[in-house]
Amino acid sequence: MATDPSLKLDRASDLSIDKIFRALVKLDGSDLHLKVGQPPYVRVAGALRPLKHDPISAIEMRDLCLPLMDDRNRGIFETEGGADFAHMIEVDGTEWRFRVNMLTQMGQVGMVARRVNNVIPDFSGLHLPSVIEDLCQFDQGLILVAGVTGSGKSTTIASMLNWINDHYRKHILTLEDPIEFLFQENKCLINQREIGIDVKNFELGMKHAVREDPDVILVGEMRDLETFQTAIHAAETGHLVFGTIHASSAASTLNRILDLFPQDLHSSIRSALETNLKAVIAQKLLPSISPDISRVPAVEVMILNSMIRKLILEEEDEKLSDAVRLGSQDKMQDFNMSLKSLIDQDLLSQDVAMEASPNRQQLKMVLKGIDVAQGGLL
Repeated sequence: MATDPSLKLDRASDLSIDKIFRALVKLDGSDLHLKVGQPPYVRVAGALRPLKHDPISAIEMRDLCLPLMDDRNRGIFETEGGADFAHMIEVDGTEWRFRVNMLTQMGQVGMVARRVNNVIPDFSGLHLPSVIEDLCQFDQGLILVAGVTGSGKSTTIASMLNWINDHYRKHILTLEDPIEFLFQENKCLINQREIGIDVKNFELGMKHAVREDPDVILVGEMRDLETFQTAIHAAETGHLVFGTIHASSAASTLNRILDLFPQDLHSSIRSALETNLKAVIAQKLLPSISPDISRVPAVEVMILNSMIRKLILEEEDEKLSDAVRLGSQDKMQDFNMSLKSLIDQDLLSQDVAMEASPNRQQLKMVLKGIDVAQGGLL
């Protein structure tokens, strides 16, 4: 792989971790990868590119990376083999924030960091469907954003919270590990709490949250039973709750949630979802063909209308995808509908759309104006 010709880093003896972070910012990169035996890599416009620098030795790596961690994160790193935290630097008078994951691989220290944008884009700037604005107007309930790592889930939620901040006088409370976007208060009062720094853990943070008079709560990633239970409880008690979850589609999010719980609780969880879940947004980031846009999101939106709620309660999960596709009157859309829209806007090539589609044959039919459900809903 060719090295990046536009920026040469200092020699190893003068190298500091912040110089590497500044290189990422100057190249307008999104991610930084450090691995023993390799030069630093940056992701620019979706592609990994090595910087001009000698391979980093094991000793260099430890000297570069370990001082980034405080005592708490050093303990987590040594116990679990990895730690997540935030790091900030100044570049030409502007502060930049990074979401850092320190890891071990083959017995060596490594690091991956993602740059967090200072400005939170609005829905049009992110090329999100207009229905996203409607979802911000719920008074209570649970809204989940699903996708794999790097699919833009956190950015979408930040944009939604910022829309609420611009339009309502409410109290927004976030529980994050680590904090990714720093909000500037407009109409809302916003408190951002970082796990491990401001509060010991999510469970304790949520216990405090119900006493802190929030209207809107961000609970971060739904990665375990306890986090999901506290989020559902907050939604049940009249709060609008946002969270992210690792799932490939809106319909598969249900199974991902149920997998967190023992079988004997599935019925009660379905009941809780039927009552409190308002919508699931699933997305994938794809390379754009527009010269001014690097990537665009393909977005699936499942809104809990009467049909979706009925299917969830009756355990007919295999019909959820068809219900999403047939729910356009409620502003729902599946991935193929989103892919077609991106193609029509000259933001996405048909080749990329076909590669990303969960059902290529169906996408071909959609592009021809034919929409046929996979199965019956009756």
